[in-house]
Amino acid sequence: MNIGNHTFNTPIILAPMAGVTDRPFRDLCYQLGADLCFSEMVTAEKHLRHSRKTQLRLNHEGEKGIRSVQIAGTDPEKLATAARFNVEHGAQIIDINMGCPAKKVCNVQAGSALLKNEPLVADILASVVAAVDVPVTLKIRTGWDHHNKNAVRIAYLAEQSGIQALSVHGRTRADAYRGDAEYQTIAAVKNVVSIPVFANGDITDPKKAKAVLEYTKADGLMIGRAAQGNPWVFSQIKHYLANDTLLTPPDNEQICLVLTTHLKNLYDFYGELSGVRIARKHIGWYLKGKQGFETFRQQVNKVEEAVTQIELITDFFNRQPPLTT
Repeated sequence: MNIGNHTFNTPIILAPMAGVTDRPFRDLCYQLGADLCFSEMVTAEKHLRHSRKTQLRLNHEGEKGIRSVQIAGTDPEKLATAARFNVEHGAQIIDINMGCPAKKVCNVQAGSALLKNEPLVADILASVVAAVDVPVTLKIRTGWDHHNKNAVRIAYLAEQSGIQALSVHGRTRADAYRGDAEYQTIAAVKNVVSIPVFANGDITDPKKAKAVLEYTKADGLMIGRAAQGNPWVFSQIKHYLANDTLLTPPDNEQICLVLTTHLKNLYDFYGELSGVRIARKHIGWYLKGKQGFETFRQQVNKVEEAVTQIELITDFFNRQPPLTT
């Protein structure tokens, strides 16, 4: 399957996640098997474009994989302008956010709130597609709530507007991240459009990945929360799909090496103080469930120096019992 001139074979994709899919994390996921990694959501509001947060989100310097940027907003003209701006600054794929359930996004009628206004959806899609010469993709949910599931109609609008691929999270906006994702709607979407469709939601391990692909007939999978602290999930899923066998999970030494490398890249990207603080959530994800983690987290979260953070983590892993498989 293709997205523009980019060719994939059942791609396993990193979902855009605010505060998570920065350049250091995207680079890591590309190295560990992701076929496509989307940036954090970037606002279409021009006056916010020069803030430090947005500038960092737009930073693709040295990025090894396809540079894919997700934009968010409600105004077709502003979104078209934002798409052009991002392409001028290196984006090779533009993704439009109509899937975020966060209140601060939906309260301004952006993200998944747009699903309530299908004429506006059509205007946005047409405007953005016409504005750039790179592929435009779309991320949606199954609908606004369980009484208003319109993903199939939105998918049809997307295809007619020139959208080149569609990601569908198997929950409504009202669900947020509660309950279990449902895949019937994703299967229905796949059945009515010819553009690539990616299934998203609760794809936590290789066996679940294979089951979702078989049920939905999707062209690929989008992985979000399951990649937090587990960037190996991409290679694990791809290996299982190709061989029907499970890869051996990384041992403590491998986890420590990847984590400390990740943290050093965060320090380089954000500066030491911001990098150390941003690293705390990643440390929590990598170490969740490890022996003595809760006590250790209280200790490591007080640290403000990069060298101390790395030393504590290395010592923590040196004290871990061997992993059993």
